[in-house]
Amino acid sequence: MEARKGNIVGHIAPEYSLLVRVGGPNAGHKVYAEPQAEAYFHLPSGTERAPKAQLLLGAGAVIYPPKLLQEIATHQLDSERLSIDPNAMIIEDADIEHERAMLNSISSTAQGVGAATSRKIMGRGGKAIPAVRLAAAIPELKPFIRESQAILERAFVRGEHVLLEGTQGTSLSLHHGKYPWVTSRDTTVAGCLADAGIASTRVRRVIMVCRTYPIRVGGPSGHIELEIGYEELAARSGINIDELKKIEKTTTTNKQRRLGEFDWEQLRRSTLLNGPTDMALTFVDYLDIANRNAYRFDQLKLDTLRFVEEVERVSGVPVSLISTNFSWRNVIDRRSW
Repeated sequence: MEARKGNIVGHIAPEYSLLVRVGGPNAGHKVYAEPQAEAYFHLPSGTERAPKAQLLLGAGAVIYPPKLLQEIATHQLDSERLSIDPNAMIIEDADIEHERAMLNSISSTAQGVGAATSRKIMGRGGKAIPAVRLAAAIPELKPFIRESQAILERAFVRGEHVLLEGTQGTSLSLHHGKYPWVTSRDTTVAGCLADAGIASTRVRRVIMVCRTYPIRVGGPSGHIELEIGYEELAARSGINIDELKKIEKTTTTNKQRRLGEFDWEQLRRSTLLNGPTDMALTFVDYLDIANRNAYRFDQLKLDTLRFVEEVERVSGVPVSLISTNFSWRNVIDRRSW
């Protein structure tokens, strides 16, 4: 039930002093933990892996208070560690109901993120129904409310390392994806930076997370180049089909995902849009189950090594992080920084 992008963030998070997340609860990130994996819908995925890091939800975040407050309680966070920008938008129950009624045709997760975002845009005249509420207006969130610019400025002046975590794939971008099967925001690096309020000149590294088999949520969720079935993937990988189906459930809605062949054109376009310095390749065990036993790059299967080399050739950037499984030792780290 993991997509492993959260585990990539969890792997590098201890190297950072400030963890920032934008987006909303329509994208869940999972990080391996025992006895149960951690699921993050609002909070940064490194919350537990980097217990000394400060946490920040940026001005472009979209928040459903009951879900966020549950996450805060689960991870026992206090207002000294977590900060929320006062301008973050609040999702109302009416937003969730609106999306459930309107967006079945594109397999939306119907968490109210898009409806709330549209109210933030159209409610500037004060006539939105329900009325627009920002994070600063929620009594339960008041202890956490702080201007994100002040927090970011202090971190930059001190020379601290800041990790900004995006949500949802590039191909779901409102502007750059295949409309109408898109989400309600720009999911590229530039969009995430804008939502967080971080200037592009502050960026030192951009890590683009890429799956060996791309996914879409089940149902009429849009185009997949060369869609394949679970039977085919099980035969190729050597992984039991029941295990594959269990893994490929969405974190937010628990729907079965659709699978496709690796899309080289999608890789090229996503690289162009995001300008990554590094690639994180996940689900290499889907290429061969034997890769789960690899803890060094040279222990990967020969065909997998060739695949990684081709990804580097097409993208023009190094594959610096490789996820082999969903476990404590699941990431082969090839970074030079």
